[in-house]
Amino acid sequence: MDIEARAHSEHPEALRLWLRLLTCTQLVEKQVRTQLRERFDTTLPRFDLMAQLERAPEGLKMNELSRRMMVTGGNVTGITDQLVSEGLVERIDVEGDRRAYRVRLTPKGRKLFNEMARQHEDWIVEAFSALNERDIAVLHKLLGKVKDHVTQDRQETSA
Repeated sequence: MDIEARAHSEHPEALRLWLRLLTCTQLVEKQVRTQLRERFDTTLPRFDLMAQLERAPEGLKMNELSRRMMVTGGNVTGITDQLVSEGLVERIDVEGDRRAYRVRLTPKGRKLFNEMARQHEDWIVEAFSALNERDIAVLHKLLGKVKDHVTQDRQETSA
């Protein structure tokens, strides 16, 4: 039974929509996790870390990686250690700060990530293939309205 099954017809439509979004997200993420494991013998957190590094060719400090991935430093350190041992990322000293270092993809890591990213894109496109281009555009626009509204509310609350 998925999370959406918790909703009943007496619940507000907005709540039922929220649960459907969560269910869809979980289903797609589960497929992506399975495909990453089967095709590349890797995990989604490893893929996510490599994606952050791909966007920053000069590398990132560990605290930057942690912030971008929204996980603890310990999680980032463990994943980084694994990827270093496999030759996919490297640690580089930060000039002027003997305690800090940057992490960046190696050429081997960049090549593997690019292959994984192409596959990931294909998997996501396939997950949404039940929708036509117009459906996707409309859904994207509508979810953008929700995002803008929630972001605006959060900004007003913190002000």
